[in-house]
Amino acid sequence: MKPAESPSALKVQAALGDRFEVLEFDASTRTAADAAAAIGCEVAQIAKSLIFRGGRSGRAVLIVASGVDRVDEKKAAAAVGEPIARADADFVREATGFAIGGVPPVGHKTPPIVLIEESLMGLAEIWAAAGTPNAVFRLTPADLVELTDGRTVAVARI
Repeated sequence: MKPAESPSALKVQAALGDRFEVLEFDASTRTAADAAAAIGCEVAQIAKSLIFRGGRSGRAVLIVASGVDRVDEKKAAAAVGEPIARADADFVREATGFAIGGVPPVGHKTPPIVLIEESLMGLAEIWAAAGTPNAVFRLTPADLVELTDGRTVAVARI
């Protein structure tokens, strides 16, 4: 583990400021399980960033969920007020400026609509992607809400 060096990780570090530290690993942190293994935390503490596309607006919808949760797209669509669909790799890169597997919750090219799965709020600390498939940063759930101006909602499948 080392401080951010890659251009995408440095972009996230700049968006975060000095309050947080982006770390890069030699091992991949692309999946929640990979990230938890590299960091040494529980999979539930991984705050995965999932990008969807608004069915009417075409806007990016960022859903930040625990690494153990799957998103219920119907619940998320109800929270957003329009149908949503998983975004393809080209849309994700165009909307966020990042590739799938490293999408952070901050620093997007175009500000997305942000939903935060409420189960994250019960954790003391979480880890989020930081621009590359092997970069992460540590924060609290309250930090996540503040940084993203996201709404906390129940969007996990039960």
